Amino acid sequence: MASHTPSQRYLSTRGGSYDFSFEDVVLKGLAADGGLFIPEEIPALPQGWQTEWANLSFEELAVNIFSLYISPSEIPPADLKELVRKSYATFRDPSVTPTVTLDPTRNVHLLELFHGPTFAFKDVALQFLGNLFEYFLVRRNADKSAADREHLVVIGATSGDTGSAAIYGLRGKKDLSVFIMHPKGKISPVQEAQMTTVLDANVHNLAVEGTFDDCQDFVKALFADTEFNKTHRLAAVNSINWARILAQITYYFASYFALRRANPSQQSIRFVVPTGNFGDILAGYFAKRMGLPITQLVIATNENDILHRFWRSGRYEKHEVRGPAAAGGLPQDGVKAHEAGVKETLSPAMDILVSSNFERLLWFLAHDVLGSGDEASRRKTAGEAVNGWLQALKTEGGFAVPEEVLAKARQNFATERVSDAQTLATITGAYKWAKGYVLDPHSAIGIAAAERVVQQGAEGDVVALATAHPAKFSGAVELALAQEKAFDFKAHVQPKEFAGLEDLPRRVTTVRREDGLEGVRKVVLEEVAAEGAA
Repeated sequence: MASHTPSQRYLSTRGGSYDFSFEDVVLKGLAADGGLFIPEEIPALPQGWQTEWANLSFEELAVNIFSLYISPSEIPPADLKELVRKSYATFRDPSVTPTVTLDPTRNVHLLELFHGPTFAFKDVALQFLGNLFEYFLVRRNADKSAADREHLVVIGATSGDTGSAAIYGLRGKKDLSVFIMHPKGKISPVQEAQMTTVLDANVHNLAVEGTFDDCQDFVKALFADTEFNKTHRLAAVNSINWARILAQITYYFASYFALRRANPSQQSIRFVVPTGNFGDILAGYFAKRMGLPITQLVIATNENDILHRFWRSGRYEKHEVRGPAAAGGLPQDGVKAHEAGVKETLSPAMDILVSSNFERLLWFLAHDVLGSGDEASRRKTAGEAVNGWLQALKTEGGFAVPEEVLAKARQNFATERVSDAQTLATITGAYKWAKGYVLDPHSAIGIAAAERVVQQGAEGDVVALATAHPAKFSGAVELALAQEKAFDFKAHVQPKEFAGLEDLPRRVTTVRREDGLEGVRKVVLEEVAAEGAA
């Protein structure tokens, strides 16, 4: 696609919305046609970037990358620099996202993304997004009376880490209410405590009887609710919000430069990403398309493996087909598919049936392979293709892409599927060969896939993304290391910030299964009204 222009604009993956500003897409979150926002152009890296950016700090890298996607007329350079500074001042490591070497003989590394306030990779994006919301609201509400002030209702769904990171990024902010839905009883005790013990008046937790996918569906339904949107300005905090993806691009560059400083002659680098909703690895895809020399992006899934199955077959289906498939890749009548629903695993943040951000990749694949003619025609073709595929997913449970689209996807990505048993074995093994390093179950999936990549003969650096601190998933860690006599969870893993966390007072509202979307809508309306009356 074309190189960056100062007036960067955004469009919807489903073809119904064009020419939005960065501020528009941040505050809207989801396009009116149900699609996700993407930049109309992916900016190319500036001449000399490898030399000029080589020794920059994480914050300086972020400013340079964000400047390629945000027009200075929307956020002046000085303001952007301050937003970035505020966002990463909360991190415990001075390099924000350090890359550590676990096995120097095999060039296996770990990109630690858990040094933010909630000990998960989501902090990298959500600290920035929270500050963006505040920045835009302050500017919009300048000199307005109380009655005329804009109020933002931020809606989110979480399989564990997004919720706490969003809450910590948005708590106490003026003119903003945040509602986070989580599947009741299906996140770790620490994750639940991190969310529900935040008692700021603008923070609301909803425990939904159902799955993460139910929560995600409720978010999308609220955005599509015309009447609800007439009275409430909604904003998205999930990775459907473009700013989440943008913020995560930075740590691919930070890791690349860290490894090149350590070994300038090594050129090949593969990133292995534990993947649920596809946002984390999508940021790597944008980095690669911008010009970062990434050899390969490896998708590591748990037993909820819709993405792994897609890369094997070209069929994106909620349930794996047993036996012959009908034309288009969907089950024939009488062909039994896997049991419906999400399988609960030791890596709950990845227990997702449908990966929302995959839609963004599909758009680029369709644009590059199926499109023809001028740029407007290619965009139109891509939007129509994505809209058709997503409608088929909704009505038929899946879709198949043409062979040339699958071939294009395989150019940049590979996949590995990791079971619970393999996850535990990897935590145990890494503790031994990495001299006492403790992985959380999601990061262990990344390392398990990275080891396979090395065994398959990959040369150069292999970097797995560590998405969460192991203390957030004590059950899996203690199960894996139960036979290690020298291991003590509290002494070796638990941060001081977690001590007594689960004993603090909580505030949470349960949404019963039978109440569904109406129950969620009722809670949001009542709580926003109560905040306004306070």
